[in-house]
Amino acid sequence: MIEMTSAARKELSSRAHNLHPVVIIGQNGVTDGVIGKINESLKAHELIKVKFLEFKDEKQELAQEIVEKTESQLVRIIGNIAILYKENEEKKENK
Repeated sequence: MIEMTSAARKELSSRAHNLHPVVIIGQNGVTDGVIGKINESLKAHELIKVKFLEFKDEKQELAQEIVEKTESQLVRIIGNIAILYKENEEKKENK
């Protein structure tokens, strides 16, 4: 995966500012169901927020696990919210 530049990270972070979290990590942690929901959301929106209600101390490690399993990129973690990005190849081809 291509490393995200700081300019791209800043632009995506500003685009994510008004987004609401679409996935919430609760007491069950990062399950296959959560990964599936994140994949669906990334495919539909490309840029999403994931909120950590539980596992706040492990959010950095869990965010990295999510990135690896979804083949997405971590834009930034702000508080207990991770911003994820994954370019949708299908949308790109249809343009």
